[in-house]
Amino acid sequence: MRLYLSSFRIGDHPEILIKLAGDHRRTAMIANAIDHLPAEVRTARVEEELGRLREVGLEPYELDLRRFSGRPGSLREALDGVGIVWLRGGNVFVLRHRLAESGFDQLLLEVLGADRYVVGGYSAGVCVLGTTLAGLEACDPLADLEQVAPGAEPVIDGLGILDGTVVPHLDSPEHPESAVLTSVADELRGAGRTLIELRDGDVLLITDDNRALLPRARH
Repeated sequence: MRLYLSSFRIGDHPEILIKLAGDHRRTAMIANAIDHLPAEVRTARVEEELGRLREVGLEPYELDLRRFSGRPGSLREALDGVGIVWLRGGNVFVLRHRLAESGFDQLLLEVLGADRYVVGGYSAGVCVLGTTLAGLEACDPLADLEQVAPGAEPVIDGLGILDGTVVPHLDSPEHPESAVLTSVADELRGAGRTLIELRDGDVLLITDDNRALLPRARH
């Protein structure tokens, strides 16, 4: 198992991501968390994300889960030769829906157990790996899911790869969602929920024999 989980974008430790991947730098970037955005905005955000990944030495392409709804076998074939799966941020409920309808949620659990890829990502792409998404609707509107999948019931269960609810962008005043997520964290903590708290720049690194929170470089 190799997980590189950032609060925002690549975080402050890209050299660790490169080390985890080794020579296998082909990167399947999943941007379905922004499927609710207008097409031209989504396209621009995808290109920006691919550019950031190239800048640190990766070889990314977009793997659009909308192409694989109900076709998990084809999805498995599309991942041949991939060294990293990267889950971009956006709306966690939109992303969770796309993972479920494509079957990528179950495939991800399988490949993590077999250590076939590095799994990385940020914001919603990390939140979806937790135990539950309940409470995150205060930041990520369920109306975005209704927009992309009218009538769909939101999937509230996370993938359970992480042992709590992930709350990113804390103590990160430069991020527009920091204040609302601070309130979410306070409320969930008060309810006795287990939280995984991340500040922008932080990276949660998990391997088979190690778990470490790599702190942001800036203070």
